[in-house]
Amino acid sequence: MNLSNLKPAEGSTKNRKRIGRGTGSGRGGTSTRGHKGAGSRSGTSTKVGFEGGQMPLQRRVPKVGFKNPNRVEYVGVNLDVLQALTEKFSLSTVNFDTLKEHGLASRNDLVKILGRGELKAKLEVTAHAFTATAQKAIEAAGGTIVKL
Repeated sequence: MNLSNLKPAEGSTKNRKRIGRGTGSGRGGTSTRGHKGAGSRSGTSTKVGFEGGQMPLQRRVPKVGFKNPNRVEYVGVNLDVLQALTEKFSLSTVNFDTLKEHGLASRNDLVKILGRGELKAKLEVTAHAFTATAQKAIEAAGGTIVKL
């Protein structure tokens, strides 16, 4: 076997439908377009989701809720995660670059420090937002917070 005699597996390929190749082909004449009507002529196109005049699914389904266009999405980082980071890497400051380096945030993320767990280390934490419990816990441990 070499590259000159490779063939696809038996039954894995099918011949395409050859439309408009005479009446003997079974697909000549109107070429599967039917008689008259919108789609029978050349140059026709339908909108995405068009269902032949029937109310399209996107308009039939009830709309629920409200998406606030001004919502600010934060990536949450809890205090127990910060404590684990400081124990593992003996950090004294935690900023956005540190979180990005350890895979807790991406380049365009906004970071919010959340209050789950306890913090024993004295840290200077820099983030975009803090919950009230996280702020109290950081300051109680002797650390400081800096908002970006």
